Amino acid sequence: MDPQLEWAIANIREAGKIAMKYFRQSFEVNLKSDDSPVTNADKEIESFLREKISVDFADHGILGEEFAEKPGSGQRWVIDPIDGTKSFVYGVPLFGILLGREEGGTPLFGVAHFPALGETYWGSGDGAFLNGARIQVSNKTDLGTSLLLMGSLKAMDAHGRLDAFTRLARSAYATRNWGDAYGYCLVARGDAEAMFDPFVAVWDTCAVAAIVTAAGGSFTDLDGHPGHTHGQALACAPGVLSEIIAAMRAANDTGPGNVP
Repeated sequence: MDPQLEWAIANIREAGKIAMKYFRQSFEVNLKSDDSPVTNADKEIESFLREKISVDFADHGILGEEFAEKPGSGQRWVIDPIDGTKSFVYGVPLFGILLGREEGGTPLFGVAHFPALGETYWGSGDGAFLNGARIQVSNKTDLGTSLLLMGSLKAMDAHGRLDAFTRLARSAYATRNWGDAYGYCLVARGDAEAMFDPFVAVWDTCAVAAIVTAAGGSFTDLDGHPGHTHGQALACAPGVLSEIIAAMRAANDTGPGNVP
């Protein structure tokens, strides 16, 4: 295993211990300018990982959700200290800690740790793994037997993608809102065929993009353009990708619909 990936796995698991000090306990929740929540756990975890990176990889850049970006040498670590803070606040165990490493803007590897579940996923050029066991995306080719996931009904509506998703949902076997990083990891391990998110930041996507692609999946925007920096994301098994992208493009949504 790449020594830096091994380092990332060890330290993200240490960060998970910080999260579990707060999880399902009494703590303060504040709202940021975009109305998203932030807690002391978010800040403490990011501070912990930033300090570790700064000591062991002093010339590397750091991008995180809660603090200002630190410029670096072209190699950059990307941190989401708690992906799924709303889940964390409500006591739902599907929140995760994300740590990815980029070089020239391309993810080299990514790690996603779900401390309340005891699950750690990672992906690199050597493949994708869950707690050390190799994983891969689904080989299904029929949307009628597929599970589709999305991050938020309100977000899909607000960004003009709800009608397209609804059309796909009518053809799919099932849909669920197991959103945030856990949805992407379900695609990577082959238990769901697609995960949609119409509004994301690089810290939401860097690590999971590495994991999904290492597992044999595609990571694109909602119109099929590859990459993790488009501000929207689709993780997908290859057998249903073309059908999903065609539906998204054909919908040509012009604005928000109605949330039932």
